[in-house]
Amino acid sequence: MPTPAAVSEAIEKLLHPLLDTLERMVWVQRYLYPPVAERLAEVLAPQTAALAAPLSALEEGAWPDDVAFMRERLLDVGRQTLEMLAAFAAAARASDDPFDLYRALRRFARVQETLYPLAPAFDPVSRWFLDPGCRDDDTLVERLRAGSLRADDAPRVGVLHADNNRDTRGGFSLYVPETWDGRAAMPLVVALHGGHGHGRDFLWSWLREARAREALVLAPTSRGRTWSLMGEDVDGASLERMVESVAARYPVDRARVLLTGMSDGATYAFLHGLREGAPFTHLAPACGVLHPALLVADSLARARDLPIYLIHGELDWMFPVETARLARDLLTAAGARLVYRQIEDLSHAYPRDENPKILDWLAA
Repeated sequence: MPTPAAVSEAIEKLLHPLLDTLERMVWVQRYLYPPVAERLAEVLAPQTAALAAPLSALEEGAWPDDVAFMRERLLDVGRQTLEMLAAFAAAARASDDPFDLYRALRRFARVQETLYPLAPAFDPVSRWFLDPGCRDDDTLVERLRAGSLRADDAPRVGVLHADNNRDTRGGFSLYVPETWDGRAAMPLVVALHGGHGHGRDFLWSWLREARAREALVLAPTSRGRTWSLMGEDVDGASLERMVESVAARYPVDRARVLLTGMSDGATYAFLHGLREGAPFTHLAPACGVLHPALLVADSLARARDLPIYLIHGELDWMFPVETARLARDLLTAAGARLVYRQIEDLSHAYPRDENPKILDWLAA
């Protein structure tokens, strides 16, 4: 049976290459552009060997029963990460379908979900689950650890799910900051996944930034394969019920309720967020389009004085940047309080590095 020192050494030897790999994956996810997929795969290529040896050492060692849970979870994270690296490399090398790249990266959410429960136990893991500008904040890291270990009868915090297994539709996932004091009202970010996506996965596009800035994140899952962009709207009423369900359990700052989304989620954020009576005070669509239904007379009336943070990439191969420029012009003419971010090196990918700016804008 290894000594506690040997156990700590084995963990440390795995965590360093593991977290380095995950940080590279964040970078690849942000700069994903199908024509350069092979070059992106080269950034990840050294990580397979870097992870394999410490993972093998962890598999071969017999650990004390009181740390067996941590060992099994670390093994699971390591194996999933290697599978993700192999899937992305295969898609970049051999597939002509750009969606295979996105399918490979979808595994990244599961890796993060498996790793996150270890954040209170391992300082490097906790710091990785913060955006880089906050990782040196020792006080914040300690507050997060203490909050995650609070008594069982305290209000529930962390990552929660409501009927939102990955084989189901129509539920939601929720992040409640561990640092919440049980009283203070928090801003609410409602984040809508893209087509064929899932809220349980998209939650992780926002968790690091929300964790650092004490914001609630509600990540719903559409009832169908994507949001109600055609025909009957089956998502709108349930989306608003989700918001009210969260607000009934946690104090929401009603002056800061943000509806954001990626791709189809962005398009639906426009469509639903600009409806009369919608509960959202701010909109932040990324890489979507202004729905044609909003181009008819008076459909943009609610945009007047509404804060909107519109993001689009110049390299977007699905929705050309001209669609965003059209939306910019129409929203400006309608009187929206518009921030327009046309990003030179962004393709059809979620710009996670915009999240801190969005949350600062929301706070202001």
